[in-house]
Amino acid sequence: MHTHSTASDGTLTPAGLVERAAAAGVETLALTDHDTVAGIPEAMTAAKAAGLGLIPGVEVSVTWGGRTVHVVGLAVDITCKALLDGLAGLQDYRVWRAEEIGRRLARAGYDGALDGAKRYAAGTLIGRTHFARFLVERGAAKDLRDVFKRFLVSGRPGHVPGEWTTLEQALGWIHAAGGIAVIAHPARYGFTRTKMRRLIGELKECGGRGLEVVSGSHSKDDYHVYARHAREAGLLASAGSDYHGPEKPWIELGRLPPLPDGCTPVWAAPALAGARRAAA
Repeated sequence: MHTHSTASDGTLTPAGLVERAAAAGVETLALTDHDTVAGIPEAMTAAKAAGLGLIPGVEVSVTWGGRTVHVVGLAVDITCKALLDGLAGLQDYRVWRAEEIGRRLARAGYDGALDGAKRYAAGTLIGRTHFARFLVERGAAKDLRDVFKRFLVSGRPGHVPGEWTTLEQALGWIHAAGGIAVIAHPARYGFTRTKMRRLIGELKECGGRGLEVVSGSHSKDDYHVYARHAREAGLLASAGSDYHGPEKPWIELGRLPPLPDGCTPVWAAPALAGARRAAA
């Protein structure tokens, strides 16, 4: 319920992602690229050929509580004007942010970073991961994790604070497109239990329905912590690898454990069941 392709910062094309998922035995896949649905048509065509159910989705960037929070929209109508207009604004911001990251890295002595990042971006969106790949190629860091730690987080030379959309606006776009809104990888934000409950409360007030309980970036303990949050709040539970490509073999398609007991899976929702049947 959470994957990326070259339409954003993944390394497999939408068709290549679907083919890898089918080969791994995945029966239903959601493509949820960052702030774009551009890869969905290609993925749908590949999914029909592979006999795999495809959930059209998107991962929307939100600023909340002083942090960047990601909200996955599942089973969205990719022709919805409200959604497309909202994402277009985020894409414009991404263009400016990429240029600003390039300028800041140049001041730190890393000229050509923007052009280097563009070489890794198969689509029109340039993200921090593309800069990270360039810096590894340049020999500035040993791997992507090292790049983020040394260059792209707060206080580091390539960091640009995110100024994204609001939670209310993001959920408005997703709901206008008929989708289900899910908070992605909640453990990554480092929120206290009180702050997480605030986020979940605001999500519910805006009509959000899900929480990503099992994630490729969650620990086993995190599974149970966020399963409890989902149960207490009456939210649907999602599971998503946040797969970006085969370069991270510890995050592979179709390898996630089952949801903890007592969770109601998001894929049981009628909107997703309908999308699965239509895609197949």
